[in-house]
Amino acid sequence: MSPVALTNGRVLTPTGFSEDCVVIEGDRIAATLPAPPADAKVVDLGGKMLLPGFIDTQVNGGGGRLFNDDPSVETLRVIAETHRRYGTTGMLPTLISDDLDVVAAAIAAVDAAIEAQVPGILGIHIEGPFLSPKRKGIHPEGKLQPLRDDYLALLTSLKRGKTLVTLAPERATPDQIRQLVAAGVIVSAGHSDAPYETVRAAIDAGLTGFTHIYNAMSQLTGRAPGMVGAALESGDTFAGIIADGHHLHPASLRIALAAKGPERLMLVTDAMPSVGSDAPGFELQGRTIHREGDRLVGEDGTLAGSTLTMAGAVRGMIDQGRVSLETAVAMASATPAAFLSLATHGGIAVGQSANLLLADGNLNIEASWIAGIRA
Repeated sequence: MSPVALTNGRVLTPTGFSEDCVVIEGDRIAATLPAPPADAKVVDLGGKMLLPGFIDTQVNGGGGRLFNDDPSVETLRVIAETHRRYGTTGMLPTLISDDLDVVAAAIAAVDAAIEAQVPGILGIHIEGPFLSPKRKGIHPEGKLQPLRDDYLALLTSLKRGKTLVTLAPERATPDQIRQLVAAGVIVSAGHSDAPYETVRAAIDAGLTGFTHIYNAMSQLTGRAPGMVGAALESGDTFAGIIADGHHLHPASLRIALAAKGPERLMLVTDAMPSVGSDAPGFELQGRTIHREGDRLVGEDGTLAGSTLTMAGAVRGMIDQGRVSLETAVAMASATPAAFLSLATHGGIAVGQSANLLLADGNLNIEASWIAGIRA
């Protein structure tokens, strides 16, 4: 096949915007050049921005589908196609706390989806059920339990892609965390009432992430730093943040950014089936979730994920975080790629996977490429 040259665009590279053309060969970026090669198929970008594709590590649903309801390849295809319209070219479908047979089905579905080359599926995020009832958020308390040694084989059973497990450090032991990490699992802390010291022990055991920082975790106070304090202090960990204007006060968002920097703070959506759907609500494990504008709540007013998209998260970070477009885009691409140890994702450079977005000045996504294939 002839190479494809994307020309007449404002290309966001790791060093800033460029007017070079981007040459795609197969699934990779082969070159960035002042002019297209003579044998290339030329695509005129019309002066719009060419951005690296966004990576979302927390996607519960989209297009009216919830991963928990039907952990299947078809559900994953619908969710991925829905979020692709808003800039997500890589995602971890996220399973909310559930029975272990549902966890097993979800892992099998992700394995099958990656084998079937469903565009955008990078692995799985298992968020619970090893969480604290005191910080359960919208997770069903009846599903929550401590992590047991005989569950480790299940959590490490994904054959293809990345596995991210969110757990409460007080519901697991440091040795269990070490075993997960040794098997290649990325361990994140969340939905936890753990004190600072317990969180630090988990970090020392290999925990590298914090799930939706500030939300559903022990807070920072003067004499008890809690999980928030441990997350903000630790320079070697990453944290996801939901920049939707509902989960956090903008000042809290800016404090997290000041403490961790854009290289360690990544944008996530925590998206629910409402993304790409006009339905006024949905059922979540027997509970009705209502949509109030762009806010999702349970019957008791508890936030239940979000209607956020990754393009919306980038806009939110620019507005609330007071950062540049370049910084916000990096927090949606390069930073999650680093968290997941995806060396060929997250940027526009030679050798990188050709995961790209064509966007206008308002971050409306007009086209996308995943592994060199245009939607």
